[in-house]
Amino acid sequence: MKALVLAGGKGTRLRPLTHTSAKQLVPVANKPVLYYGLEAIRQAGITSVGIVVGDTGHEIRDAVGDGSRFGLDVTYIPQEAPLGLAHCVLIAREFLADEPFVMYLGDNFLVDGITDLVEAFRLADHDAQILLTRVAEPQFYGVAEIGPGGEILGLEEKPEHPRSDLAIVGVYIFSPAVHEAVRAITPSARGELEITDAVAWLLGNGFRVHSHLVSGYWKDTGRLQDMLECNRIVLERVEPDVRGTVDDLSEITGRVIVEPGAVVENSILRGPIVIGADTKILSSYIGPFTSIGSGCLVGGAEIEYSIVLDGSSVQGVSRIAHSLIGRNVEVSRAAGVSNTHELMVGDHSRIQVRA
Repeated sequence: MKALVLAGGKGTRLRPLTHTSAKQLVPVANKPVLYYGLEAIRQAGITSVGIVVGDTGHEIRDAVGDGSRFGLDVTYIPQEAPLGLAHCVLIAREFLADEPFVMYLGDNFLVDGITDLVEAFRLADHDAQILLTRVAEPQFYGVAEIGPGGEILGLEEKPEHPRSDLAIVGVYIFSPAVHEAVRAITPSARGELEITDAVAWLLGNGFRVHSHLVSGYWKDTGRLQDMLECNRIVLERVEPDVRGTVDDLSEITGRVIVEPGAVVENSILRGPIVIGADTKILSSYIGPFTSIGSGCLVGGAEIEYSIVLDGSSVQGVSRIAHSLIGRNVEVSRAAGVSNTHELMVGDHSRIQVRA
């Protein structure tokens, strides 16, 4: 079995970060989301992986390389434009050949991986298997209707009146039959070849399509709140590991990781948190569910339930929470007139300030 990982797309919901970086490389607990998916694929016993890339393909290539660090053999498949998930299957035909394959959306996050899904497919006699999870608001997702034996009866994309609460997760397994399906369908109203249309074609032509329910936690990391929630879930599982330098004036409570080269002075660290390599935490408070990237500086500041990416500086600012701070960002207290905010903010940003 092979794997097809989709790592293109614009990442519009995470702008402005994704103006300059691939959405699949935004870190959760200081590790890119894409890496979790690649590790899950390897754990499922799959080693041959094709990665579909778009405008940010150079970043994906730099981050993943030939895949050997993950125990994988990676082939890159350029996509000229985001023309739909089924289009990714279409352009990957040569790589996929006539083998069954997992299709994994690179910005999806599954805590317990995909091993159960892959094993279930290998033991069964299905032409497609779709990963599903129960959600509170199915009208915002692709929704599946299933029969008593778990067979897929129908799919709807963001239905006004959903027939179930089972949302389609961004992981599928297909037999080679899907290649006929993606050639048979036509672009949707938004100009894309939809994978749901390909699955509907399989259903309509007598192929066996089955469901598999997520056994653990799943998130599509396309929004800020989803990134922060994934960060929380991962940090809840970390074990304490202090390899940096922490002085006697500092206080550490709970599950805290301080990576090599990091320096913590006169500060309070309340886990679970992770402090990246070569970062300095000076006279500050870092609260639960926070990850600070490598080469950062936090001085005289308070941060909790947030993600700070590599090379950023936060100084003299009290109580930052529920925030995602990009790479090489400077956040500092404004000098001069009190109650004045001085901002230089990129397109599609969101800032909340106390009036």
